[in-house]
Amino acid sequence: MVQGWGCIKCDPGSVCQITLPEKQTYSFITAPASTPGLLLHSMERKKPDVDIIRDILQLALSVYPASSFIKSLSLQYEERGGLSKKQLQGLYDKSLKSGNIPPAKLATLEAVIKKKPNRYKSERPSHSPLYAKDEKTGEMIGAVLAKYPEHKRVLFLKAKYDNNEVMTAMEKNDLERFYRLLK
Repeated sequence: MVQGWGCIKCDPGSVCQITLPEKQTYSFITAPASTPGLLLHSMERKKPDVDIIRDILQLALSVYPASSFIKSLSLQYEERGGLSKKQLQGLYDKSLKSGNIPPAKLATLEAVIKKKPNRYKSERPSHSPLYAKDEKTGEMIGAVLAKYPEHKRVLFLKAKYDNNEVMTAMEKNDLERFYRLLK
């Protein structure tokens, strides 16, 4: 039984049916939840006796009774009703090593694994500095300071340039004017 959403309209133990647009009908039996006033629906499976993953988990537990990995997968499957693709892959690898699980069940588990979507992490963006130094500005500052090392305005602009601070248009115009005066 898989637990679903809450319902306030239904009485405990009553049967609810939902028909989806695809003409599929699901029957639900309501059961009281842990919080009073809220009822949860439990979905009845058409063939509750066919559950390959549960069968493989039980067989794997009989082969590896002390395996904490298999125990945790079994507990999670019982609580949440499913396993992720990586968990199923781990179960498949572990059960493949045991050798006493029927090949048909392993093939079905492999088909379930292939049916699940792959989740890829996107690549990290390349690290680029927030501020790119303008080489032309650095050359102009160097040229002016080479001829006039005590020039206060250019020393101020050099400090801004070295600290990666953005220069205003007026400051760039001043620097270009000083550079042109050198020639």
